[in-house]
Parts: sequence; structure tokens; C-alpha cells
Amino acid sequence: MVHSDTPPLRGKGSLRRLLALFGPAYLVSVGYMDPGNWATDLLGGSRYGYALLWVVGVSSLMAVFLQTLCARLGLVTGKDLAQACREFFPARAAHALWILAEVAIVACDVAEVIGSAVALRLLFGLDLRIGVLLTGFDVLFLLALGRFGVRKIEAVVIVLVATIFLSFALNLFWAKPDLAAAAGGLFRPSLPDRDALIIAVGILGATVMPHNLYLHSSIVQSRQTGDTEESVRWATWDTVAALGGAFFVNAAILVLAAAVFGAKGQVVEQLEDAHRLLGPALGGGAATLFAVALLASGQSSTLTGTLAGQIVMEGFTNLRVKPWLRRLVTRLLAIVPAMMVVMAYGGEVNRPLVLSQVLLSMQLPFAVIPLVLFTSDRRRMGEFASPVWMKVVGILVSAAILIADLYMLLQSYDPRWVVAGIVALTGYFAWAFRRR
Repeated sequence: MVHSDTPPLRGKGSLRRLLALFGPAYLVSVGYMDPGNWATDLLGGSRYGYALLWVVGVSSLMAVFLQTLCARLGLVTGKDLAQACREFFPARAAHALWILAEVAIVACDVAEVIGSAVALRLLFGLDLRIGVLLTGFDVLFLLALGRFGVRKIEAVVIVLVATIFLSFALNLFWAKPDLAAAAGGLFRPSLPDRDALIIAVGILGATVMPHNLYLHSSIVQSRQTGDTEESVRWATWDTVAALGGAFFVNAAILVLAAAVFGAKGQVVEQLEDAHRLLGPALGGGAATLFAVALLASGQSSTLTGTLAGQIVMEGFTNLRVKPWLRRLVTRLLAIVPAMMVVMAYGGEVNRPLVLSQVLLSMQLPFAVIPLVLFTSDRRRMGEFASPVWMKVVGILVSAAILIADLYMLLQSYDPRWVVAGIVALTGYFAWAFRRR
């Protein structure tokens, strides 16, 4: 739980109030532009040009909607999503949701750790294994910042996000993409082939991240406004602004890949290939900015991923352990599998990065459906319960995610195993609720 460390402010509409209340969504937004996003967006843009840009747009709209629900849940109930799940669901069902959430966090963290390691190699020539180990020091950094409150963590993350934003703004300016083709890709949905579907689901999983739902519902409580209605309104604008910036970064990665690589028929399957090819195409400065932005992305994402791991563990289990131990455990759960991936794949890390994002998409319904359920409950939310239109949108978003995941699984794997897995999960949750 992240406790309030921003005092109530007087004077509606003041710049001081604006700056004090904005911030939580920017911590969340870094999860929407982490190295896993880079892997899927680079692959999608270089292979299919601008055709999958609409997936980035739709995923971003879903993200804004879902994160707004998270903010409402946290501000109105004073509980984060993990705590609400523990309170509402039978113990066995809550434990299953906790394990699934931990798997998602590990998958996300692996992508972030590997992305940071790749960036360190691009910038300083470090071995990937050394880079993976160095990322563990962000735990010490987070502990040091945590002593001064969540606002200090937000300030560092906002600087890193601004670095990513400016880096891609410059690279896009140099790349001179086809804006008409980009607009077509954004507003004309298409899936050229089955592989495009897998990449699209990966983009969805990389954009709408399960652990961000838990994170936002907790850190939004770090603001004290004294007025719940005003809190919800400010949190909504905070979410729209922060995730609008994240949409620009994700769209910029895909558009840059389409303009620089896709136009020449170069399919980029590795982050290092993108760095190597950017230099000759746009100049050495573009390649350096790419590497700097990748490092900023990986480090900012690992900071918030570690914080999300702490919130999920504490919320689901009500375990009260020392902060340094919680953060060390969540970081080790990422570093160990990341090291295994690096040792198994060497420098060819893009495929495991894309697969990690698909895994996130598979876990997403287990966070989204409880969120929609809780925020629609008038007994829990009172006058802030979702109105009819929000309930309908929530159901449609949940259904779209489920259908996309199911279709992708059936197209990619043996249908018998897919059906067996669905039956097993359904049976487990039915049993858990029956024993409530």
C-alpha cells in the first residue's frame, strides 16, 4: 500500500494544485512503453508497415479506460485491486489470481531487465549477462527514493519518460514518415496474416499490462484532495495525459520501424538490429538516441514493476514484510529468468520478448474482469459506481480481450491443449467459488 504523502491543497484551478495532483498515472505510463512494447512494435512496423498502427490506437484507448477504472476504485474504496480481490473472492480463487498476477509481473520484468541489458550493451559494449546483473541495483535506488515518498519516484520516472518522448520525437522528425499511410494504418483495421494476429495480441499485451491495473489503484491513493469527486476528475485527466504520451511513444516506435525498415523490406527481429540499421539510415545520432531511450525505458519500467510486485504481494496475501525484502524478492524473480533467457538465446532476445508480451495478454482477463466487476458494484462504489455506458464498454473490452486471446491460442497451438487448459481453469474457479 502506498500511503498518502501529498497534503490537501486549497485554491481550485491553481497551478500548484494541478502539479500536486498530477503524477500517479505517469508512474503507470512507463509500463506502456517498456522494452516489450519496443520488440512488438518494431517487429510489427518493419514487417507490416503502418498496417498494425490501429492496434496501438485501440489498445491505448482500452488502457485509458481501464486505468481510469483503477483510479476510481482506489480513490473511492481506499483499496487497491489486489486487496479488493482478496476481500471479495474465496481464498482459493484469490490465491490463483495472485499466482497469475505474479507470473505476469515476472514476464514483464524479464522484458524490462533484458531491454536494459541490451541498451547497456549498445551504449557501453557490456556483456548482456553483466547488464542483467546491473539492473538489480535499481532495487537499492528505489529503496533510497522510497524513504522520501512516492513523489520522488514520480519525479525520476517523469524525467525518464520525457527522455524517451524527446528521443522518438527527434527520430521521427529525421525519418520523415508517410503521414497519409500512417493515418490509414491508424483508422483502417487490418490483419494481413496469422503472424500479424500474434503480433497484434502481443501489442495488446504489451500496451494494456495487468500489473499496471494493480499499481494504479494503489498509487493514486498517494494524493489527498479532501473531495472524492474532484479526486476522480483529476485522476481521469492525469490518466488521459500520461497515457496519451505513452500512445505517442508506442505509435512512434511502430511508425519509425515502418518508415525506416519496412519501406526497405528490412524485417527487424532484434533490438540490436534496429540500432545497427538506424545509424546508416538516419545518422549516428539517431542510433544513440534509440539506445538512450531504450535504457530510460528499461530502467523506468523496472522501477515501477518492482513497486507493482510489492503491491500485488502485499494486497493478495496481506503479508507484512520489510520493504527491502519484498523488493529484493520481486527483483530476483525477474533477474533469474532473464539471465536464463540471455544464456539460452544469447543476443537473439526479441522472440522471448514478444512471447512475454503474449503471456501478459493471456493474463489480462484475470485482472480486467474483476476490475470491471468491482467498479460496477454500487454497494462498493456508491454514487461512483460505473454508469451504464461504462459497464457496457467494460464488458465489450473484456470480451474483445478474451476473443483475441482465444483466437490467437487456437491459431498457434494444438486446440486440444487449449480447450483442456480452459476447462481446467474454469473448473478450478468454479470449485473455488462453490467452496466459498
